[in-house]
Amino acid sequence: MIYIAVCDDNEKLAKALRNKICQYVKENYEPVDITVYTQSTLLQYDIEDGKYFDLVLSDIEMPNIDGMNLVAYIKKHLPEVLIIFITSHLKYAIDAFELSIFRYIPKNTLSSRLPLALRDAFNMIKMQSDKFYTIEMPSRVEKIPYNKILYIQREGKSSVITLLDNSTTKVRKSLSQVFKELKSEDFIYVDRGDIVNLAHIMRIKDSVVELQNGVRLPASQAKLDSIKSRLSEFWGERI
Repeated sequence: MIYIAVCDDNEKLAKALRNKICQYVKENYEPVDITVYTQSTLLQYDIEDGKYFDLVLSDIEMPNIDGMNLVAYIKKHLPEVLIIFITSHLKYAIDAFELSIFRYIPKNTLSSRLPLALRDAFNMIKMQSDKFYTIEMPSRVEKIPYNKILYIQREGKSSVITLLDNSTTKVRKSLSQVFKELKSEDFIYVDRGDIVNLAHIMRIKDSVVELQNGVRLPASQAKLDSIKSRLSEFWGERI
């Protein structure tokens, strides 16, 4: 099941968007649960109460809490959530990109671009949710969802895995061995001692990779071009 929130202060547009999503999932046999909000504050309150969403489709210009502030708030509670902004105003595109928005769709292209955005979002959600890194020790077995892994660092002969909530877990294996066991193109070396999850890169600036939670890791100059290329492929077309 994929859990989706639709947020638009215009009730007619919110229902129309829900109908378009329903049409897509009916044609593609995707199991979803859709909740429609016509007040951004109600979505905020539900998330405060622990309601979970994989995907949020939101307008930007709304009363009380606008889309930009709403998403910044949502990301604090659901850092792995995917956001699709749907709006009439192209001027917000750059800001939306800085917020690590999954897609930005102008309303006048909704019919043609929404199905593609949903396809890519559903694929990413399923890809991340279905994969785990398993640590097997004599005293414990731990399964870590890939989408919870922020980055992995070398520490002597061990590797330290840092998760989205800033907790860490250590495995007595080399970084190269962990990388091979991940068997996923979602992860990439940014230098010899650091592996990051592409899904959690916010941006790259001045040879520094900035991740969610404010983590900043230096990128090797020799790897910088390949990192940018892989990140571009991973993000896909944004606007």
